[in-house]
Amino acid sequence: MKVIVLRWGHRPRDLRVTTHVALTARAFGASGFVLADVEDKSIKEKVEKVVADWGGPFTFEMGSSCKKTVAEWKKNGGIVVHLTMYGQKIDDKDVMSQISSSQRDIMIIVGSQKVPGEFFSEEFSDYNISIGAQPHSEVAALAIFLDRLFKGSELSKEFEQARIKVIPSQREKRLTRIES
Repeated sequence: MKVIVLRWGHRPRDLRVTTHVALTARAFGASGFVLADVEDKSIKEKVEKVVADWGGPFTFEMGSSCKKTVAEWKKNGGIVVHLTMYGQKIDDKDVMSQISSSQRDIMIIVGSQKVPGEFFSEEFSDYNISIGAQPHSEVAALAIFLDRLFKGSELSKEFEQARIKVIPSQREKRLTRIES
């Protein structure tokens, strides 16, 4: 199952948040990121540097139309999950079991501003999922969703071609650098 995160919208003041959404997507098991309807080369460069140093694979695309990207995804058999505080609770009615047992590729939409009402429609998203019905960070929502989707297995994922790895330690920061 392939999992892609699509960030809809991006404001210059959201530079760090959008970067953190992409890094969270990578670290928590997604295989790629789409920055829709906008291009920001600085974010792309930062994410690609992390992938070069810390491993991948992880793709980064930008500038494509959100609506066209979602339509193409669905046309190719993928499902679309829109993370929103107004959606169905993540722990209601085995919704996570339904999503993961579908064995279909998943696109997760994370907004950065007020999303159009059409995002909630069946034509656009297959699931509107709420992590909590309170204002919160889209970074936190994405991390929780991916952790539930992968049932914690993403936390022990080994990244390919990493040049830097953390050596777990209770009291100190330890890294190993791998020369290629």
